[in-house]
Amino acid sequence: MRLSNKVVLVTGSATGIGRAIALRCAAEGASVLVHGLEPELAQSLVTQIGAQHAVAHVEDLTAPGCPRRLVDIAVETFGRLDAVVNNAALVASGDLDSTDAEAFHHMLAVNTVAPFLLIKEALPHLQEAHGCVLNIGSVNAWCGEPNLLPYSVSKGALTTLTRNLGDSLMREHGVRVNQINPGWVLTENESLRKKAQGFSDDWQERLPSLTAPAGRLLLPEEIAAAAVYWLSDESGPVSGQVVDLEQYPLIGRNPPKQEIPRR
Repeated sequence: MRLSNKVVLVTGSATGIGRAIALRCAAEGASVLVHGLEPELAQSLVTQIGAQHAVAHVEDLTAPGCPRRLVDIAVETFGRLDAVVNNAALVASGDLDSTDAEAFHHMLAVNTVAPFLLIKEALPHLQEAHGCVLNIGSVNAWCGEPNLLPYSVSKGALTTLTRNLGDSLMREHGVRVNQINPGWVLTENESLRKKAQGFSDDWQERLPSLTAPAGRLLLPEEIAAAAVYWLSDESGPVSGQVVDLEQYPLIGRNPPKQEIPRR
């Protein structure tokens, strides 16, 4: 068991990638603090893992004091905190014309500032445990799609946060900070977004080879499998690293123009 006796706090773990990470951590021997905005889904995950090894907290990460409450609950429930997974994120379409200041600030608050504040609150416990932070970014951090401007900027900022703290916290506190950037992942919320955008019910079965050379999208469980390496002692002293998890190279590719079928 690669995470035996460790305590892992996973934000946004009631659904999607976060849920898969929480389940995989529990399967590898960890106790998990489940966090999300959906009370029933969060409690369902606690039940699935087992109340002895999981506890849920439902609250908006941007609420004043939420990061401290998450850390306190983890430590009070399990006696320690070994790792923080900053997975929770707001995903919303927007470009230069459609994004106002309020929407941009909110995106940054959820996707960049909240992870920063959670790391800040968790640091004393992570230092004591010689623990780590894993930030869940996005391949959009490198430039992003035209209609994902604020989201892409927030993930780019998260990448810089990872590289900066991955250096300073390792040197000064012995705490590793790394990041994985998932590509296109088939989550429940992604399916809902595509439906809202007018895609057909079988859109995931008709993906162009340009965006899905394997003929399918990544699965949350595949992201979770990669996350375990960074949360375990197997990754040793490695810190400040950002790893893309996509099925094609993001750099050095010269693809033909191809549209994703909508109907």
